[in-house]
Formats: sequence, C-alpha cells, structure tokens
Amino acid sequence: MKKESNARPAALRGLLQPWPQAIRAALQRLAAEIGGEVYLVGGTVRDRLLGLVPGDLDLTVTRDAAGCCRALIRFLGGGTLVDLGGTGEDVARVVWRRFAVDISGFRGRAETIEDDLRLRDYTLNAMAVPLSTVAADDGRQPVLIDPLHGCDDLRQGVLRSSPQAFADDPLRMLRGFRLMATLGFSLDEETLEEITRSAPLIERAAAERINHELNLIMESDRACRVLRVMETTGLFSRLVPELQAGLGVEQPGFHHLDVFHHSFLALEQIEAIIEAPGRYYPVADELLQAYLADGKVRRCLKWAALLHDIGKPATMRMAEDPADRVTFHNHDEVGRDIFAGFAGRLKWSNEERERTGGLIAMHMHPFHLCNVRRRQPLSKRAVLKLSQRAGADLCGLFLLAMADSLASRGELKPPGMEAELANLFATVMRVVEEDIRPLAAGPPLLSGRDLIDVVGLEPGPIFTVILRELAALRVERRVTSRAEALAWVASFLADNPGYPGDKRSERSESF
Repeated sequence: MKKESNARPAALRGLLQPWPQAIRAALQRLAAEIGGEVYLVGGTVRDRLLGLVPGDLDLTVTRDAAGCCRALIRFLGGGTLVDLGGTGEDVARVVWRRFAVDISGFRGRAETIEDDLRLRDYTLNAMAVPLSTVAADDGRQPVLIDPLHGCDDLRQGVLRSSPQAFADDPLRMLRGFRLMATLGFSLDEETLEEITRSAPLIERAAAERINHELNLIMESDRACRVLRVMETTGLFSRLVPELQAGLGVEQPGFHHLDVFHHSFLALEQIEAIIEAPGRYYPVADELLQAYLADGKVRRCLKWAALLHDIGKPATMRMAEDPADRVTFHNHDEVGRDIFAGFAGRLKWSNEERERTGGLIAMHMHPFHLCNVRRRQPLSKRAVLKLSQRAGADLCGLFLLAMADSLASRGELKPPGMEAELANLFATVMRVVEEDIRPLAAGPPLLSGRDLIDVVGLEPGPIFTVILRELAALRVERRVTSRAEALAWVASFLADNPGYPGDKRSERSESF
C-alpha cells in the first residue's frame, strides 16, 4: 500500500488560509500576550504538506494550554473552552462557530519544540511551523521544524513511529493503522515489528479510544487491507478475539476457506459492493445508494460482514451425513450474542449495536428464501415477515448476503447464487412497494385499542400475535375490511380457547 506522496514544503505558505482572518488575528495577539512562540503542529502541518485541507487547527505552546485557550476566546470575542486534559495532559480546545482550535503544552519534560516533537506518535505528525514565520508578510518561506525527518517519510508514503511512541501511549499502535487507512500510506517494517512486540500493551488503552480508532478504519475504503496487516502483528486478535476463534475452522463444500479467512474476504467484498452497489443489484442502484449515504450504516455493514460468522466455532457439530461433514446450526443467532459481548466491551452505542447485531442474526435469511423459492413461488407473507424483522436494514441485509455469497467459492456452491440473490431482492422490493408500504401508510383495520374496547381482551402477548397475523392476511388480500378483521379475531379466539390475555368471559363482553 506504500505510495509516493506529493508533500512539498512550499505548500506551507498558505498554512493558515483555511481559517478566517479573525482566528489568524487572534493567534497573533495570543503570541504577543504569552511572549513566546506559538507553533502549528501535527495534522495541521501534515495535511497541508499533502495538499489537503486540515480539519482542526493544532497548536503547541510552552505551557498552560487552558490559559491560552481562554485568552484566545477573549480575542475572538466568544467561543467555548473544552478541557481535553482528562489523562493529565496539558491540552484544551476552543470551539468558535464551526471551527476548532486545539492547543497543547510541551509534552512530558520537553523544554524545546524539538523535544516535544520527538515525543509524538509518528514522524509525519512530528513537524511544526512557528506561527511567526507563517504570519510574516515579508515574503519569507515558513520554517519547518522536522527533527525526525517526517517530511521525507511523508514524501515516501511511510508511517514510521517516533522513539518510545507505543510505550508512552499504546493506542498509537492502532492510530498508525488508522492513518494507514485514511492516508493510504504503509507502516515501515521496523514499526510493524515494534507493534508486534508491543501488542499486549493495548490492554492499557481505554475502550472508547480503541473503538474510535477502529471506527475510523472501518469508515475508510481500505478497511480490509488495513485490518489484514494489523492481524499479522497480533494486535487485531487482541482486540477481536471472537473472530480469531474461526481460524482453522473448516466449512462445508459451499465454502473454500475456513471461517476466519472467509470473514475477511466477506469484508473485502462488502467494500467493493459499497463502492458500486448497482453492479450487484442493477434494478436497485438508486435505492441502495440512498441507504449507503449514511456513514454509520456503511460502518455497521462492514462490521457485520467481518463478524457475520463469529457464531460458527461455538455451534460447530460433526454431521451424521459424511457428505456434509460439519454443521453450524443457529450460528447466526449465537453470533449475535457473541457480537453483543464484543460491542459491549468496546462501548458501542445502542443504535449501532442493535443494527450490526440484527444484520448478523439475519444474514442467512436471504439464502433460506432462495432455497424456498427454488421449490415454490415467494409468498407475500414471507416478504412481510422478512421486511418486518429487517426494518430499515432490509437493503443492508441483501448487501451483506451478496458479500457472503461472493466470499464463498466452494465446489458445492449452487451455480448462479449471486443472480438468485439479485432476483430475490427485486421481487422482495416489488412486493414491499406494491403491497406492504401502501397498506402500512394507512390506518390498520384494527388497533390495540380495538382489541381492548371492542373485542374485550387484556393487553399482552396475544396482541402481537393477532395484529401481526392480521397484517399478513391483509397483505395477502384475505382480510380487506374492519368487519372481516373482527370476524377473523373471533374465529381465532374460538379456535384457541383460554389463550393468555383472553378475558372476555370474565368481563362478560362479546362482539
């Protein structure tokens, strides 16, 4: 993944251009007030050398970052101070309008900017430019302070760790892979060897910080390539041991890889599908593009692809039929439970935990429907059940199924499986658009309140059974009016006497 970059020091002339004049003027006043130099550092310098627009403005001063932030707010005439020194570091942030300015004091016992830069994570982040040389209007070239030759590494597309980087903060190992994913650079061999030796230290890093870096990797379009390199260092297996359990777990003839390597290939395939969903589902390109527009959706979909089979090692059983050899019954539901442990450990949000876990639990459903469809036409009831369970992630479910299928190339794989999935999805969406959504958009024939006031039932599980069955009957056009719905409920209760929740006889009510 190594590449040559176009890093050029001349790009530093416009280092402050992305920020408003008000911020530039306030920074000059700050430098005058503190009586010392203010340095632009880290990602601000790195991104500018790469010709990118930096996200935040990163600054370093000798000491008292919070005091400098308060002064900056005073000069700007407003803004919010955010304390970032939770780990004892001298660092704070000013948020002004839609801009963020991060200020840090010299790290550790550093007494000079060069000492401070040597304590940073990677050489390409260990460069600084004195504000005074950027703000000068006499035509001078801004001064680049680069004690670890980060600019050379930037030109070569190499990520090289600074001395003692991982001992000072083990999360920097993971950050290196995140930079690999976002910049397209490669980690140099010595750094990879150091990560391999230091991998056990990652247990010292906070779960929230680990999750943040992993999510940034997943949000890139290089997640699979990067995670495969991370896996060679032993770092990934410490973060996701649930996946490592699939190493060497052989699968039936539908597959050509063990569970572990199949999972990585599924991630590779989902990245390709996300890039061009219409290539795989031609009639639904616009629909899928809209679904994938949300970054959280893409991230959850990638995690689901990587972890969709983590339930297989726990459910592996030797089959009685020698031709099948091994089974993984219920691995999808078990996988969701195992995933929940992983997501809880890394402090995932409930929303993303539910979405990813739901996709894992349902990932076999499209294949089951393909099997049914080979024997008989697909019923509207089956489509309703699928769409109800998948909810907003019906599109994601079929994208995941396509990735799973493409990652399976065994001799016993049914021919044309991907075409079957595409055809099934087209049929499902046609039923959803023509039969399910129009009915869902209007009022139901009966509501829960009707079951209480008209039928005479007490609220309970029976409500779900009745209302779901009525929805299915309505989609099938077997029940089309309120009168027919009430008649069906009466018939259902007559056929199921004593059903929990049926209190009509006690209340002497009838309909």
